[in-house]
Amino acid sequence: MLLEAIYHRPKQNWAYAYNETTLHIRIQTKRYDAIRVELIAGDKYDWSGTMTIVEMTALSSDALFDYWEAAIEPPFRRLRYAFRLTGSEGEVCFTENGFPAELPDNPNTFFDFPYINKVDVFAPPAWVKDAVFYQIFPERFANGDPSLNPEKTEAWGGKPTPTNFFGGDLQGVLDHLDHLVELGINAVYFTPLFEATTNHKYDTENYMQVDRHFGTNEKLKELVEACHKRGIRVLLDAVFNHAGRTFPPFVDALKNGEKSVYANWFHVREWPLQVVDGIPTYETFAFEPMMPKLNTENPDVKAYLFNVARYWIEKIGVDGWRLDVANEVDHQFWREFRQAVKQVNPEAYILGEIWHDAMMWLEGDQFDSVMNYPFTNAVLDFFGHQSIDATTFTNAIGRQLAAYPQQVTETAFNLLDSHDTPRLLTICGDEVDAMKLAVLFQLTYPGAPCIYYGDEVGMNGEGDPDCRKCMVWEPEQQNLELLAFYKQALALRREHAALRSSDIRFLQAADGEDGGVIVYERRDGAERILVAMNARGREAAAAVPAGGVWVSLLDAQQQLEPVAGKLLLQLPGYGYGIWKQLH
Repeated sequence: MLLEAIYHRPKQNWAYAYNETTLHIRIQTKRYDAIRVELIAGDKYDWSGTMTIVEMTALSSDALFDYWEAAIEPPFRRLRYAFRLTGSEGEVCFTENGFPAELPDNPNTFFDFPYINKVDVFAPPAWVKDAVFYQIFPERFANGDPSLNPEKTEAWGGKPTPTNFFGGDLQGVLDHLDHLVELGINAVYFTPLFEATTNHKYDTENYMQVDRHFGTNEKLKELVEACHKRGIRVLLDAVFNHAGRTFPPFVDALKNGEKSVYANWFHVREWPLQVVDGIPTYETFAFEPMMPKLNTENPDVKAYLFNVARYWIEKIGVDGWRLDVANEVDHQFWREFRQAVKQVNPEAYILGEIWHDAMMWLEGDQFDSVMNYPFTNAVLDFFGHQSIDATTFTNAIGRQLAAYPQQVTETAFNLLDSHDTPRLLTICGDEVDAMKLAVLFQLTYPGAPCIYYGDEVGMNGEGDPDCRKCMVWEPEQQNLELLAFYKQALALRREHAALRSSDIRFLQAADGEDGGVIVYERRDGAERILVAMNARGREAAAAVPAGGVWVSLLDAQQQLEPVAGKLLLQLPGYGYGIWKQLH
């Protein structure tokens, strides 16, 4: 057994409290190296009376490693533990001190989880586990009140540019809430709504006021209440990394320089504030002069932004925040931000925009979850770009499943496209059937899926600004068959708890000619569901071990029974099937 591949450490994603009584313990081993892994655990103050042996189960795998997990309830909330690993060439033991020849009777050298303190248990809002988000870019969703139109508003449906306007507003969203309900949506994420100069509103001028071209604070409150009556939660975009060029404190700093009372609200390298050879003399988002970076270590800045965060939750009733450019803001700010938000509404969802590994933000003191871009990239590479085979895809997903605690996976924000990326249909080469498979995987995977407005009716588009087209509302211009597919897939997710659970197992992932085939199992209690997909355009077959009788969730008349202990599946190009085991 390769000892160098064996890894564990207490805390983070390796040993954590799932709830107030249960610990999840994980360990990494070389792929295919361990046949069996046991957790030897007990209370450090009563080892002989509490010692137990728990067989660990396979959580997931990637190209290099297998990940094992055990759930255990310490009798007194404390746990000392070690591992015993069995391979083809024998056993090894693993403790905090390394690899002893045999486990000592005294657990002093074992790993130690000191105590499950209630305040330390990371518990994201429970409602997010069952959420399906819908992302709305307000300027392009619907024009419900033309009296609010900016100057030179263009006709709805025109070609988007970085600077033009089409008049989308909050009334337009109110007018189309039935569409969201019929689709199966129960949460909405709005890109910024606050006063700003651009069509995207990421250059905030006034954090306390809805942009006049969208409506008023009162109109937003009306919209939030209308959403809540329909069972829809509302998430706003918090642009706290940077403000806009017209933000009054920045205007004052531009005017008064170092003497400005707001001089320390920003990160200034050199006065006066100006752009030299394309580089601002002050910190910005990227090198964008109109987006000055806020000094979130400044007590006045913190007090201002925390007041903003509380106001929209407490007075308007929104259900949480999506945090723009979250990884460029200091950790201490986010720790205090979480406290400010949770004091107003403990069930508010705090979602960070982080495109890479985010474990340092997900230990219960900062974010509830993050935008799950590692998931996004793997799905798009397999189903859309078709640049990886099924084995590489399932390895990427397996690595992601092991990267975070289970409660993070359960509430991860799983998107496939957004205002920042090309649209899903375009990524799939305008192949609707390939797009359907990506969506179906998204909707049968743990976490909270997010649908970008218009994807459900077949909108396409390259990157910004083409991905920000006006929503298509005319039925004759919509892909109604694709819309029906979305509704059916969302209904299946809603009706079957197994499709929302964290229990996922890949049963087949092919490479070579059949490199587009995956088969995976989803479980919740006694419910067991099988999903098979062929993500390539040619016919393929799959054979997976299974017992019992399986009925199709897409066609109740279709049943499968195993032959010689295996289910034999024939999948047409871009074909799929979903079956539930009968008991």
